[in-house]
Amino acid sequence: MSGILTLRLTKEEQDILAKRSKRAGMRKATFGRKLIRDEVIITGADLSAWADRHAGDERLRIPPRK
Repeated sequence: MSGILTLRLTKEEQDILAKRSKRAGMRKATFGRKLIRDEVIITGADLSAWADRHAGDERLRIPPRK
C-alpha cells in the first residue's frame, strides 16, 4: 500500500496549483507527485541543502536565512 500525504493549501495556493498543473497538462495530484519526485531527499542533510536552495522563496513560504 502506498503512503498518503495530505497538504493544507490556502485558496490562493489551490488556484496557483490548478493553473500550474493545467499549464503542464496534468491533473493537480499528478503535478504534485511530479514536483515531489523531482527532488531526492533521503537524509536530513539533503533536506537542509534543499531548504538552503529555496530559502526566501515566497511561493514555498520559506523565510530567508539570516
